[in-house]
Amino acid sequence: MKIFIYIVTLFLIPTCAQLMAQDTIPTTDPNFPYFIVDKGDTIYVSSIKDIYIMPDQQFETKRDLRRYKKLIRNVKIVYPYAKLARKKYEEVVVEFAKLKTEREKKEYMKTVEEDLKKEFEGDLKKLTISQGRILIKLVDREIGLSTYDLVKEYRGNFSAFFWQTLAKLFGNNLKSTFDAEGEDKLINDIILLIDDGQL
Repeated sequence: MKIFIYIVTLFLIPTCAQLMAQDTIPTTDPNFPYFIVDKGDTIYVSSIKDIYIMPDQQFETKRDLRRYKKLIRNVKIVYPYAKLARKKYEEVVVEFAKLKTEREKKEYMKTVEEDLKKEFEGDLKKLTISQGRILIKLVDREIGLSTYDLVKEYRGNFSAFFWQTLAKLFGNNLKSTFDAEGEDKLINDIILLIDDGQL
């Protein structure tokens, strides 16, 4: 133990002596630890990643366990699309602000729609009804607007009504919103674990 303390001290003394000569060590990496000097005291500063600890899920039956595993699988399938939707939405908002006339906006939205169809239509058609419902909710979670409101904002009332009617025929609702503390808490917990690399 004494040898360990001696070795650590040998490494720390030169570092501390160097740090005393400057107020901070600049770094471009926000997660990189550094020292600051405040009123003669040297303070070690480091950011750590959030870690989510969820209680173990308790299942009364094997069927409930299967449902939970299926929910995890479905969320993993559609969550990347929801993140892409947020990214695309942010791009559209920036581009929309640059456009002056309604004609320019309509042409731009038509181009965006065609590009999205080419890139994702095949994959999205393969989604099950359950996955579609989760995706609609996750779009609201990521963007802060329901899918219905997005269509209404960028394609107009008629398009929103048309797509909502079509969605209803397949048992979906474009007006669905995400309730992280209520009915969608389990989905939200799964997403937090996915983001944290635990799932």
